[in-house]
Amino acid sequence: MSAVRLFRLAGSLDDLPAAERLRLCNRDTHPDDRVSSTTASIIAYVRTGGDNALRALANEFDHAQIDALEVPPAVLDAARRALPPALLEALQHAARSIEAVHRPLLPRAEEVEPARGVRIGLRPDPLARVGVYAPGGSAAYPSSVLMGVIPARIAGVGEVIVCSPPDASGQPSRAVMAAAAIAGADRMFAIGGAGAIAAMAWGTESVPRVDRIVGPGNAWVAEAKRQVSGHVGIDSPAGPSELLIIADESADPDHLAREAIAQAEHGSDSSIVLISPSIPVVDRFTTRVARELDAAPRGQFIRESLARNGAVLTVSSVEQAVTFANEYAAEHVLLALADPEPVLRELRHAGTVCFGTGASVVLGDYITGANHVLPTGGRARSYSGLSTRDFVRWTTWQRVDRLAAAHLAESAARIADSEGLGAHAHAARGWGVAS
Repeated sequence: MSAVRLFRLAGSLDDLPAAERLRLCNRDTHPDDRVSSTTASIIAYVRTGGDNALRALANEFDHAQIDALEVPPAVLDAARRALPPALLEALQHAARSIEAVHRPLLPRAEEVEPARGVRIGLRPDPLARVGVYAPGGSAAYPSSVLMGVIPARIAGVGEVIVCSPPDASGQPSRAVMAAAAIAGADRMFAIGGAGAIAAMAWGTESVPRVDRIVGPGNAWVAEAKRQVSGHVGIDSPAGPSELLIIADESADPDHLAREAIAQAEHGSDSSIVLISPSIPVVDRFTTRVARELDAAPRGQFIRESLARNGAVLTVSSVEQAVTFANEYAAEHVLLALADPEPVLRELRHAGTVCFGTGASVVLGDYITGANHVLPTGGRARSYSGLSTRDFVRWTTWQRVDRLAAAHLAESAARIADSEGLGAHAHAARGWGVAS
């Protein structure tokens, strides 16, 4: 079928060459040498040049002349009030949903008593300051501002700042500024790209140093986050959008096609995979995608995405599809199944899993309240989606009474002796006789 040719790979998963399966699953995108070296130069430039370097970068990359880097609160509030009422209500709706989801999921202090007289605890302490990066220009995402700022605020972060590149007027996108006001950001700066990441990581005369940086961005932003990650916390290394669909005969091909095209429109490097035990489902899906493409406003991006990273694969069973899904570790997994619950229990590597009769990744991107800042490039094997847990650090405390110390002393001393640490052993044995 000609529609299948839209996708780079089509056929049975069992017949897929090992090299192609590896290419599908090992899609971690490493920056080319130019991106890496340019990013390193920008970071070094901002570290030494501070605010002046940020102004020069805004002039060079954003064609904006900037005096004050910080956007006044009154400008943010004016942007909020200037939004079309329908968009304002939609963003407020999204903000309410994000709060409703994230507030009950706040991390809680835990305490255990492993032995009499010994108590060990973990306490979540909010970070002092975090930075939320928000893309600008043609890819301005007010929704990402809400996803970053609101969980941080709920977690009790002392100060939340937002950085977003300016347009020719010298200010960020109006929608992004409005979202910062709606979400309750404390401060906003009209800076973007790798320079903004460097400014938040080390601080400048105007931009305060933060403890963690979150939010999506282009290849230079992603690489800058990677390069500063040894100095400041980040959410996860970000990459192109991904969608893996597992579908059976109960699936609605029109719905699946719309969801696939929606994720593919992020850019030509997006990854879209449908896997099914049913050849008719695959055929109906590819036919609908081909039809939907004719009306898609970003059709060229979508075609390039499917031709570069798209796959429609058949499997012998849903169980085989789940095994592949855990290997693939997608940012988004959509379960278009008559009985999705057993599959959900077996999925271990996914940024977020959407299922149910109204399952939609697009709704999750904007309005359900789940966070859309998610691991990509197979990193769902080890990273999780953004949540309030990303905005705290854990303090461990240990309370031991005198009798418990005497009971523990000799075991500790013997281990210390085995490691050749005599002073440790001596200190431990000092507790050996209870007073």
